[in-house]
Amino acid sequence: MKSVVILQSNYIPWKGYFDLIHDADLFIFLDDVQYTKNDWRHRNKIKTSKGVEWLSVPAGERTDRLICEVELSDSSWQAKHWRTLVQNYSRSPYFEHYRPLFEPLYMQTAWDSLSQLNQKFVQLISGELGITTEFRDSRYYHAEGSKQEKLLNLLYKAGGTRYISGPAAKDYIDPEKFVSAGIDLVWKDYSGYPEYPQSFPPFEHGVTVLDLLFNVGPSAPDYIWGWRTAEKKLR
Repeated sequence: MKSVVILQSNYIPWKGYFDLIHDADLFIFLDDVQYTKNDWRHRNKIKTSKGVEWLSVPAGERTDRLICEVELSDSSWQAKHWRTLVQNYSRSPYFEHYRPLFEPLYMQTAWDSLSQLNQKFVQLISGELGITTEFRDSRYYHAEGSKQEKLLNLLYKAGGTRYISGPAAKDYIDPEKFVSAGIDLVWKDYSGYPEYPQSFPPFEHGVTVLDLLFNVGPSAPDYIWGWRTAEKKLR
């Protein structure tokens, strides 16, 4: 059985995004769909002494574009984002451990598009988490249709037999369509994540995975999926 996850690329996503990737044999970046502003595509949250703060990549207001068509013409945000990360995480236990990995991406790399930026970060972080999932861009498959139809076409072309989806997709997915196509539909459950040593309480789960990496380092997978195995052993 080939498990597939299909999801839009997000900017430095939260840990649940990587939990989905870890479950899949193949992860498809769904970037040939409409861009939505003020969404996870171009921004995410960090913890600061003043509370949760957004890091937003300036991607423009136009929504008549696909995600893969969003160009990044202004690079001034890069130094600002890195400076903000340094200010809020430089005292975290593993910040210096990951600094050589992330600093060049902010300070020495030119990003032409939002897709390029997001996909690079996601794949790099996945590697640090020990994830071995295969990655593809949806454009590789030339799948037609919208929403559910497009998902089913992608699954067919990718040879997927199990589709793992986040719970938000319940708004538009008809499980019977997947049954008819012979695809096992699995809903991801994000509940139960254990808390970890996080700066600036109260604890917040819904922040970028960088928060987890900077605070617990190589132990990060234990707080995303490893805890489930440990919990089963205790039963």
